[in-house]
Amino acid sequence: MKRNIISIDEKKCTGCGQCIPDCPEGALQLIDGKARLVSDLFCDGLGACIGTCPEGAISVIEREAELYNEKVVMGTIAKQGKPVIKAHLEHLASHGQVGYYNDAIEFLIENGIPIPDHEPPVAKKPAPFGTRSTRKNPPAVCHAGPHEPNPFTGCPGAADRDIPREVPYPGPKQPVPGSSSSELRQWPVQLALLNPAAAYFKDADLLVSADCAPFAYAGFHEDILKGKIVIIFCPKLDADIEGYISKLAAIFSMHTIKSVTVIRMEVPCCGGVRYVVEKAMEKAGKKIPLEEKTVMIDGKLR
Repeated sequence: MKRNIISIDEKKCTGCGQCIPDCPEGALQLIDGKARLVSDLFCDGLGACIGTCPEGAISVIEREAELYNEKVVMGTIAKQGKPVIKAHLEHLASHGQVGYYNDAIEFLIENGIPIPDHEPPVAKKPAPFGTRSTRKNPPAVCHAGPHEPNPFTGCPGAADRDIPREVPYPGPKQPVPGSSSSELRQWPVQLALLNPAAAYFKDADLLVSADCAPFAYAGFHEDILKGKIVIIFCPKLDADIEGYISKLAAIFSMHTIKSVTVIRMEVPCCGGVRYVVEKAMEKAGKKIPLEEKTVMIDGKLR
């Protein structure tokens, strides 16, 4: 496939080696007195090594190259210790590489390697609709596929958003006939679109919901959602259940989650919601207070 990758001008390269330390991925080595790209697989094409070359011998080009594999790279980086792991995570975060970043976090979780304190990716607000971009390349296409340039900033519908709500008055609430209030505190809500590093997960009470439940239970916002961060998915129709387990595990690992409430429908396949949550806790090595609620087909809460 064609992608961005490092190119080294052998005529300019003096073999000083200053580029080597700035490539923790291990893609560069000194061979026969010249810096060489030893594996397309290890080069992310982000160009961290460019600024350290005093001769200007390194550039980023687009060519046919083997697809970069973040988990293979993390196998090398993890051996270099906590400071290198931290530097690599922040390198990916600073370039908006959310897909690679999530792969790196998943690798650490899967291999029982502590995630160091670091600056996670920050979701930026998308440009207003109708604004013409001055960039040479158009914005990212709106989808959540892996390794796109920050899918959480390129797609207005998937950008992280905090939604402030007033703190509920502790006394009895006086209902206003014909009115109701939204208790949604963040966006997006679909697990496939969520960024595990989003700040709203910090010290959160999570509500993990089957995506049919809010339609079946009329009091969902008032009785269930209030004060919680919500995650929705369908354990029957969504294809990437293993990916969901890994993403939830990343959320549990990266943040202090105070509690998890699972809300499901009474139909058997909806038992997959709790299954995913429990497997994610197991993968993350976390024990978080868990409560389950069931919505009946007739809309009653059990």
